[in-house]
Amino acid sequence: VRSSCVLRPAMAPPPRAYSPAEVRQRCAQGACLVLRGRRLYDLGGFVRLHPGGEQLLRERAGSDVSAALEGPPHRHSRNARRWLEQYYLGEVRPEPAPERQVPPGPRPRRAVPDLVDWHKPLLWQVGRLGEKYDEWVHQPVDRPIRLFHSDFIESLSKTAWYIVLMVWIPVVLYLSWFCYASLAQGTTRLFSSFTTEYSIPVHKYFFPFIFVLGMFLWSLVEYLIHRFLFHMKPPASNYYLITLHFLLHGQHHKSPFDSSRLVFPPVPASLVIGFFYVLLRLLLPEAVGMSMFVGGLFGYVVYDMTHYYLHYGSPKKGTYLYGLKAYHVKHHFEHQKSGTLWDAFPPS
Repeated sequence: VRSSCVLRPAMAPPPRAYSPAEVRQRCAQGACLVLRGRRLYDLGGFVRLHPGGEQLLRERAGSDVSAALEGPPHRHSRNARRWLEQYYLGEVRPEPAPERQVPPGPRPRRAVPDLVDWHKPLLWQVGRLGEKYDEWVHQPVDRPIRLFHSDFIESLSKTAWYIVLMVWIPVVLYLSWFCYASLAQGTTRLFSSFTTEYSIPVHKYFFPFIFVLGMFLWSLVEYLIHRFLFHMKPPASNYYLITLHFLLHGQHHKSPFDSSRLVFPPVPASLVIGFFYVLLRLLLPEAVGMSMFVGGLFGYVVYDMTHYYLHYGSPKKGTYLYGLKAYHVKHHFEHQKSGTLWDAFPPS
């Protein structure tokens, strides 16, 4: 006899009722509780991630944010409202006096079971979502993701932000010195493999320009990959392309604040970096190709650090980075399907 097992969501406990006095007391103690009608939310774990800045949420602690969700300065997206529900605490009892009664909030929705089992690795599940995958992956959640069954392989798929600096900055420094020293010998010439009469000498003073050119080329490569690969819509009938899309970028859009998956882990990164290293060595003289390569490598490190800061940093309101962070978070909550240069520059 074959038995079937159907996953059922655990029954959520009934929402607790809070008095307005309890809410005021907890906010006075530093909690960041907000209301939407009578529904109460604890945003303590989200304040540093808020694209509008931590201070903006702190100023609204204890108050009703229904009007703020509608704007100005902007109307919060459907995904932002869905995101808010993850921090739901319970209901606030109205004040005894009728004139101070709080209007009812949105009607509580019945818990809808997720399309995947979050207790198991997701990578091998998402391909079975078919036509539901594209909508599901663009509904962000605030929870960590596990991709693989193997603990070892899983550990290679994520990393802390500072590991990127520890691994690649020494490489950048060493290769920069090596390239400058090689160019200083005065033996490097462009097109020397085709002609000696018209070959162009490359002096050591050219190194900074080649380095910057490498950074620019990296930004172009990143844009093309992000725009046409990361934000492709995989065919609903192709299990493997859906799985590949989730592995490359879909996981980041599903859980945009998973701190261990915001930068490229060194082991898989080394495969991609190695490819570009070999390509440049084949196309250009050694010192020139290496100079361009190390510039691109440094551009990647700057990109990764900027990306992490746009998720977890708290730039001061009115600064360039503040606008950068706000625009990038909108990329996750409103404009997920459009790739942009560096995935962060605000529109003009």
